[in-house]
Amino acid sequence: MPEHELDELVALARQVDRVELKLTVPHQAHDAACAALGVQFRHAPKHQVYYFDSPDRLLQRHGVIIRARGRRDQPDDAVVKLRPAVPAEISPSMRASKRFTVEVDGMPGSYVCSAALKTHLGSSDLDRVVRHGHSPRRLLSATQLRLVGARLSAADVDLADLRGLRAIGPVSVRRRTLRPDGCDVPFLAECWTYPDDTRLIELSTRCRPADVLSAAARTATVLTAHGIDLTGPQQTKTIATYQYFDPSATVP
Repeated sequence: MPEHELDELVALARQVDRVELKLTVPHQAHDAACAALGVQFRHAPKHQVYYFDSPDRLLQRHGVIIRARGRRDQPDDAVVKLRPAVPAEISPSMRASKRFTVEVDGMPGSYVCSAALKTHLGSSDLDRVVRHGHSPRRLLSATQLRLVGARLSAADVDLADLRGLRAIGPVSVRRRTLRPDGCDVPFLAECWTYPDDTRLIELSTRCRPADVLSAAARTATVLTAHGIDLTGPQQTKTIATYQYFDPSATVP
């Protein structure tokens, strides 16, 4: 990454709550990477992930992501993400919410700032939407709807246009926490399995915003020492899921 972009990253990191460093493992390297890190997903807890958008991808085109998770032994949840987000444009009252997070997601060669607001769901809320045709808007809290509305209104889009939201999914997700040799912080390994058994494996770790450059260097050193390729094509889980379920869609 050029020096001026590193300077911009450091400046941005000062404005966020946390930094998450991510790596998508190339498909052909899945087995080798899991073996090197000692990761087995077979018996990991599984949950189902759905995204919601209109047929013309209205939300995605305006930097809004709505995602819900159905989880075993834990409450289901729904999150609204703004990506990209500008920290200075977020109200102090929103930043003060315990369920609201502003973070930088960093991948090899790129980074993006996002903001997320999460809410817990009732045990049957998600099922009513994906199986019984209830509106996905029912998954969102009033505060989440205001967050979406503010983002869309800035682009002269009416929240009422979201009546045609539909589910994108499901994706089966398993997660494992690990601590690779030579690393003093935990990593999260996620395996996203699509209906045709295609898999996406992502490795991630979090760090304090002030430590973003040193943490990125340490992370790269640890993963390289385990034979993990850092030069493969990178893709967010959101984009991968959108493109899987609608290959013809143009996703920024």
